[in-house]
This record gives sequence, C-alpha cells and structure tokens, in this order.
Amino acid sequence: MGDLVIEVDVAVVGGGPGGYSAAFRCAELGLETVVVDAGKRLGGACLWEGCIPSKALLHVAALIEDAERARELGVDFGEPRVSLDPLRKWKAERVVGRLARGLASVAKAKGVEVIGGRAVFESSRELRVEGDEPQKVRFKHAVIATGSAPAGLPGITFSSDRVIDSTAALELADVPERLLVIGGGYIGLELGQVYAALGSAVTLAEMTDGLLPGVDRALVHPLARRCEKLFAQIRLGARVTSLVERGSAIEARFDGDGVAAFDRVLVAVGRQPASAGLGLEYTRVSADTRGFIGVDDRCRTTDPAIYAVGDVTGEPMLAHRAMRQGKVAAEVMAGRPAAFDNVVVPAVVFTDPEVAWCGLTESEAEREGRTVKVAKREWAAAGRALTLGRSDGLTKLIADPDSGRVLGVGIVGPGAGELIAEGALAVETALTVEDLAATIHAHPTLSETLMEAAEVLLRG
Repeated sequence: MGDLVIEVDVAVVGGGPGGYSAAFRCAELGLETVVVDAGKRLGGACLWEGCIPSKALLHVAALIEDAERARELGVDFGEPRVSLDPLRKWKAERVVGRLARGLASVAKAKGVEVIGGRAVFESSRELRVEGDEPQKVRFKHAVIATGSAPAGLPGITFSSDRVIDSTAALELADVPERLLVIGGGYIGLELGQVYAALGSAVTLAEMTDGLLPGVDRALVHPLARRCEKLFAQIRLGARVTSLVERGSAIEARFDGDGVAAFDRVLVAVGRQPASAGLGLEYTRVSADTRGFIGVDDRCRTTDPAIYAVGDVTGEPMLAHRAMRQGKVAAEVMAGRPAAFDNVVVPAVVFTDPEVAWCGLTESEAEREGRTVKVAKREWAAAGRALTLGRSDGLTKLIADPDSGRVLGVGIVGPGAGELIAEGALAVETALTVEDLAATIHAHPTLSETLMEAAEVLLRG
C-alpha cells in the first residue's frame, strides 16, 4: 500500500508562533489547513524551549531578588530556599503545559489538524511527512515556519553534557556552583540572571566590548550595573578559544586572558535558521548562504505557492514578528489585501532591569547622518519608581525636529516590556511629541515618564 495522501488548501510546516498563527487565521478564512510539526505539538521553541519557560524562571529570579531588596525596607523573609523539583513541575505543568493544552484546544475548535513528523518538500505542491506514520500532503499553498535553533560556538567542536545550550539550561538539571555563560546577548543575560539568582557563581564572557551588542548604550548601562552585582565576573572583549573536560569540570581558555574551570558552560551565542533538510531544492524557494529564506512584504518566497514566516526569514528573530507575519501570509493566501508593512517591531530583554526599544535609535540616526531630537527622563525623579524602590530606570525619546513625529522609544527599568507598547503605538501611528505630552497619563505611574520625556522635547 502507498502512503496516505492528504489534500488541503494550506500546509503549515512548523507549529511555533508563526506557524499556528498562520494556521488559525487560514482556518478562520475558510481554508482547509494542516500543521506538520516534528513533535506533533503547537507552540514551537517559544513555548517549549524559549520565551515562556525562560520568562517563568525569570519571574522566580525576580521573586528572589525582590525578597533581598525588601530587607532595605525593613521586611526580612529570611534566606530563600529553592526546591528544583517543584519548580520544574510548576514550569512544565502549570505554565508550559497549560498554554500547550490551550493551543491544542484552539486548533481543534478551528478544525486545524496537527500531523506529527518531519516535513520534506517533494515539489512545490507536495510534501512528504517522515515519522511513525509516513504520509504525503498535497497543498495549494504552504507556509514554512520552522523557526531557529541555538547556534554552536564557532571554531569549537567539543561535546560534553556539561556544555549546554539554552534549551538544556531551561530544563534546570541542577544549579552548578560555577557557570560560564558564553554570549552577552539577551539569551545569555536572561539565563545568566536566572542561574545567579538560584545560587550559581556566574561568569559571563562576551567577545565585544559591551553587553547587548547593538543596543543603545544609555539603556544598557543600568542593566550592566546590575549584572556587575549579580555575576561573579563579566569578561568583555573575551573570546573562548577552547573547552576541555578536566575530571568533573570544564576548563575554558580565553584568548590572551588565561584559563578558568567551571562546572557547566552555557553557550548562548545566537540562533540559526532551521531550514536544512526541508527539500527546498525540489521547490523554487531560495535561501541565502546562512540558510535564511527571503520573503517579500506579503511573506511570499521565490516560489509562488510557498510562503515563509518567523525566524527562518531572518532578523529580528522575535515571536511577535512571526505571529504578525503568519497572519499576513494567511490573509494573502485567502486573497485579501495584506502586507507586513509595520513600521516597528518592539524588542524586549526580560532581565532585571528590563530593556525595551522600538523604532529609530540615536546611534542609527548618527550612522544615517539624520538630525533628531533626543530626550531622556531619568526615573530617579519619578514618584512611582521611588515607591517601588527602583530609581535605576530611564525613558528615552527620539523625534524628528521638524515634524515633531516620534521616531523611536527606548526604556530600561522594571516593566519596560509592558511600557514599550505605548512607544510602539506612537511610532506606528506617527504620533507627535505634542500628542504624547498632551495625553493625560495616570499618576503615579511609570508610564508618566513617556509623557515627561515628551514635555522635555517640547521645551527644548
């Protein structure tokens, strides 16, 4: 007997945020849709191995840090005691599991079937599903939403269960006494802070001269100060040249800066597209040398029948970008006018303090030779920040000097990830500084700092 053949309007390859957003919207628009996912589950790396579990653990880290700060206010809870088994169970069942069950329920309600197995294209109209129950899916349109995977350390092929990536770090196998985090981007900083709060002596190595490379230095500065207190050591301009297992430890050699031993090493040097082995050579889809699939503003690839969304299409590799792309692709496949024409994609680093930004940055304006007006509002004079015992924040506005239009917003401080929504709305809808300044913000709140920064620009 031959393979089972399923014929649908849309086949979505990958069940992450971009994939399930595309599938759900396709179903709403009357398109028969299936999702092919290797794990036969929805949520992707974001739910199972990234965004959600990391934010759950960051919440635990914040609780520990808040208990420590409370002593300054005359409230002493004593030394926190962390039990890993209940913590892992809470993360797996009450956070990740609950969201996973919710997605499965939505898929069932919308009539979206989830097929387990690895999808490989055999043509621009058909793919093969490899797994326990091999089958083929014929489609009118397909969406590639395979996401990304942790990148390895360039030039080092050493393998050990003591050298882990972000996925393994989130499993919380143990809390190592000495942890080396390689990479000072958002993944390294978030997980470094989690393990530092749980009790690890964290050494962070970043090959550039600053944390969060490419992010506004004014926003990074308060975070860097916090990390200096939390981490045992921060090595900037440090390249790890080799890793060697010595007994029960990993010996790391740094370029020109000696050798140190650690119980575990977390490699957090970025992510790479998961596009290999998809059979793209049997379609007209083209990918660049790094494996990223090019798309236009309607999420169409170079193959008219195939679309792509999310991390596999390049930077910024953010779940909310993927979700927006997925909805755009669905609208286009259904024959509706739609395009990914958003002005901004906000970014958030969920460290303590949080760092968030959207739109034009001051350094980008300088590189482009563009004249802008800049205002900073320190949180040291913000009433709500002081009541929280957190005066280490900053709100920054970038505006056009002629039109007054808000071009960019940056925020560092507790809750920055929530506050950036107003900044994104301001830039996306072409609000002016006067619009922000004239909008009454509740008092006392952290959001007032956006209004006050706008007032600074109006007075300037």
